[in-house]
Amino acid sequence: MRIIQLYFFVFLLPFSLLACRHTRTADSQENEIPATDTVSLKYRALHGATMQIDPTFPYYRNRSVESIAEEVELAGYHAVHYFVVNENEVNRELIEAFHKRNMPVWLMVVGNGTYSTKGLPVGWENWKMEMTKEANGGSFTFFSLFNKEFTEWKKKALVKLVKDYPFDGVEMAETYFPEWDAIRTGRYGDVGPVARKAFKDQYNAEMPDFTNPGAVNYYTKIPDIYTKWIQFRVDGVTNFQNEIYNGKGGVREARPDILVATWSLGVNVGPASVEKLREDHGLDAPAIVEQVKPDIHFIQTHWPDWVKPESDLPADYMKTYQVFTDPIRAKFPKLPLGFQADQGSAKNMIKSSFWVKMFNKEVPRYGYDTWTSYEYHLGGYIYNDTPKPLRAVKQGNNMIVVSFNKRIDEVSGMKTGNFVLYRDGKEEAGAIKSIKVDGNRALISLSSGLSGFAYSIGANNISDTPSLRLYKDTPVNKMDREIRVDVQ
Repeated sequence: MRIIQLYFFVFLLPFSLLACRHTRTADSQENEIPATDTVSLKYRALHGATMQIDPTFPYYRNRSVESIAEEVELAGYHAVHYFVVNENEVNRELIEAFHKRNMPVWLMVVGNGTYSTKGLPVGWENWKMEMTKEANGGSFTFFSLFNKEFTEWKKKALVKLVKDYPFDGVEMAETYFPEWDAIRTGRYGDVGPVARKAFKDQYNAEMPDFTNPGAVNYYTKIPDIYTKWIQFRVDGVTNFQNEIYNGKGGVREARPDILVATWSLGVNVGPASVEKLREDHGLDAPAIVEQVKPDIHFIQTHWPDWVKPESDLPADYMKTYQVFTDPIRAKFPKLPLGFQADQGSAKNMIKSSFWVKMFNKEVPRYGYDTWTSYEYHLGGYIYNDTPKPLRAVKQGNNMIVVSFNKRIDEVSGMKTGNFVLYRDGKEEAGAIKSIKVDGNRALISLSSGLSGFAYSIGANNISDTPSLRLYKDTPVNKMDREIRVDVQ
């Protein structure tokens, strides 16, 4: 999900018809949602096509929250995972805008650190995880999952968020130890004094050495101790999440109604995939589910897979992740499962509209109840699809709001000559007085009021917004023919 670090509704609708099999606890039938309950926020949070959004990106700035929610809805998604980069900065109005469209909103945070240390309490530096070689900090700061002060702060921060804001669910993605193949690369953590002491207290043994192959306690030379170390890390990941969700003063105590999702990684590197994630990251999905008892568990695509271009990552790649899901399903057959992809964090792997369409079809075939992707405005449709009007709605008697499939350029969107009003199929000359642009919307003021006739509106020569993309050195997309939509 970290930056290295369908598009039309018809594409995504079939997934929303999946039968519901949700349970509050991992292995009981309490609070099961009836299979017919396909419209409630809880059902929609756990089923079908959803999308991750990070409103700190420029694409979401200087536009109304209503336009953001509408654009995501028009793309066919009926729930969002609101990625909160800093726990002190949340847009309540955006949550409410999604709720007005009956779209549930997950609170999504990163579990093992932060992108921004702004607003953290005095002494937060003591929370930092120690790596074997690389310095910890910069664009992302890892925190020790064994640090009790950090755990308590994270718990209080999430409790405050779910009490202060009307989130429907809460999730901590990327709650694991860094990093893939980290002993070799020098990004292996946590090897700091807090982790060292916790291991000593639990096993009465010293932490293995991971930097000096000549050391007598180098990890490959003491397999018994290293096995305990791996289990120690697994317990650390699991206990950290359990304390935050189920501990005294935790999330579920504060909001018994809120949905909880747990996350773990998936990757296809052959038969040893499961053990490698356990060893490198401390991840054991069945152990997490058993202890935390989430309402749903997500398998997140790990970067060695998501970094692949779509030519190397087929839309049904989740079939190779069954080694991760089979143990969960065997032990917790009623637990809903979600799948997470990345559609554009690196320029060479941006996924096209067609790939997303095929992906949406494949996910339920392999038993997943829902899917999401990082991040909405990073998908190939933002780079490649031409603006297209999808909806035109009267507001009062003198305004029409035309909604497009994506954000439109203000200059082209405000030109009255790029829109034509039709009454009973005939052009109404001079009908358009002025236009304002709000994200994906053109707010068209009319010279005179609408009467009882049938109206439609045509749009042409409208451009999109390359300057607001993650990768800005990409070509503009401009309409080259008129498209009409009926006014509702």
